[in-house]
Amino acid sequence: MDNDVCHEPQFRTVIEPFRIHSVEPLRMTTAAQRRTKAAEAHYNLFQLHAEDVLIDLLTDSGTGAMSRDQWAAIQHGDESYAGSPSYYLFRDAVRHLFPYEHVIPTHQGRAAEKIFFGVLGGPGKVVPSNTHFDTTRANIEFTGAEAVDLVIPEGHDPSLVHPFKGNLDVDRLEALLTERGDDVPVVMLTVTNNSGGGQPVSLDNIRAVCEIAHRHGKPLFLDACRFAENAWFIKEREPGQADRDVVSIIQDMAACADGMTMSAKKDPMGNIGGWLALQDDELAAACRNLLILTEGFPTYGGLAGRDLEALAQGLKETVSHDYLRYRIRSTAYLADALEHAGIPCIKPAGGHAVYIDAKAMLPHIDPLHFPGQALSVALYETGGVRACEIGSVMFARQPDGSEKPAAMELVRLAIPRRTYTQSHIDYVIEVCEQVKARAGDLRGYRIVEEPPALRHFTARFAPMT
Repeated sequence: MDNDVCHEPQFRTVIEPFRIHSVEPLRMTTAAQRRTKAAEAHYNLFQLHAEDVLIDLLTDSGTGAMSRDQWAAIQHGDESYAGSPSYYLFRDAVRHLFPYEHVIPTHQGRAAEKIFFGVLGGPGKVVPSNTHFDTTRANIEFTGAEAVDLVIPEGHDPSLVHPFKGNLDVDRLEALLTERGDDVPVVMLTVTNNSGGGQPVSLDNIRAVCEIAHRHGKPLFLDACRFAENAWFIKEREPGQADRDVVSIIQDMAACADGMTMSAKKDPMGNIGGWLALQDDELAAACRNLLILTEGFPTYGGLAGRDLEALAQGLKETVSHDYLRYRIRSTAYLADALEHAGIPCIKPAGGHAVYIDAKAMLPHIDPLHFPGQALSVALYETGGVRACEIGSVMFARQPDGSEKPAAMELVRLAIPRRTYTQSHIDYVIEVCEQVKARAGDLRGYRIVEEPPALRHFTARFAPMT
C-alpha cells in the first residue's frame, strides 16, 4: 500500500479548523495609557473597561466566538414562556451526552450552584471535591457549609509532570466519608480542575470516586464546565482510550455521576447559559422550586429561547475531534513557548488556559502581598494583556476572616474559544518575555477595600511602597 495512504503527514503549524467570517476591531493603547487605566481601576483588572484591553485572557467563560451555525440557530429561537420547543431541543442535546432525567436550565453556572447548594447545603455540612472553583466554594460557604479540597498531592506541584493532576485523592475521600459521612450531602468532581491549573481527571479516577461515594450512600455530581476538554485528555493520555470517540468517553464520564452543574459559557460554546441536570426526582423538584423563585419557568430558566438553540448547536460542535485537537494543541503552543522563555508554568498545559507560576517567577513578593496580582497588572501595563490571578487574592481569606496563603500563586491566561489567532498568541508570548525581563523590579499589592465574598471581582488594591 502507498505510504502516503498509510501515514498521515505531521505538521508543526497549529491550524485553526475554521475560517474567519466576521471580525471586530481591537483598540490599540500606549503603555502610558494602560498605566493610567490600571490606576483608575484600582489595580483590579476586572474593573477595566474591555475596550481598553488588547488581548483579553481574563476568562474563557462566555468570551468565545459563536459559529455560523449557532447564529443561524438563534433565528429558530422560540420565546414562548412555557414549553418552548427550543427547550426540548436543548434538553435532548444535553441528554445525548449526559443521560440525566431532569435538565434544568439556568442563566449561568453559578445560578445552578446557588440552587443546588441552597437545597443540599447548610451549617455543619461538608462538600468534598478535587478543587472547588471560586463561585462553587462561595455558594457552598454562603449556606454555612464547608468546602473541602482533596486533589492528589501531585496537583499542588506546578513543575511536576503528571497526566491527570486534577484527580481526587481517593484515600482522603474514603477517610472523610468514614469520619464525617453524615455531614456530606454530595461529592463533587470538577472536570477539568480549573483552580488547579485546568488539569484533567482520568476516567479511572472518576470511576473510583463514584464507587467510594456510592458505597457510602452519597451522590456524585460533576462540575462539568470543561467536560469535552477533559474527555480529549482522557483520549490522549489514558491507557486504552486512544481509539475511542470523544462522545463515548463523555457518556462514560456522565454515567458515573448522579448529576451535574454546568456553566454553558465554557465547552458548550455559549455566551451565556448553564444548567443543573440530575436523576433524583425529589431533589429535582426542590431545585425547580428555587429556580422559579430566582431564574424563571423551568423550560427557560433565565435564558431566551434563542440562547437555548445556540447551546444545543454548541454541544454538537464542542465534541468535534478536529476542534478539540486544535484547542488543546494551541493552548500547549503557548505553554511550550513560555517554558522555552524560562517562564515557570504549571506542567503539563491544561486545556483552556496556561497558568504562570507567579510564586516561582516573583519569589521576592510575599504571598499575602499577592504576586499573582502583581504579575497580572504588569502584563496589562506592558502589553494590554488581561489575565486573572488565581492565588491568595482569590483563596487566602478563610471563612473566619483570617488570611492563609493559597496553595499556589497562579496567573491564568484563559484562551477564549475560536477567538484569537496564532499571531495574537505570539504577541502574548512577547509581552510575557518583556515582563520576565524586569520581574525583579515588580512590587506586591495590598488590599485597601474588599467585599465580604468573592473579593477578587471588586476589591481595590494599592502598590506596596
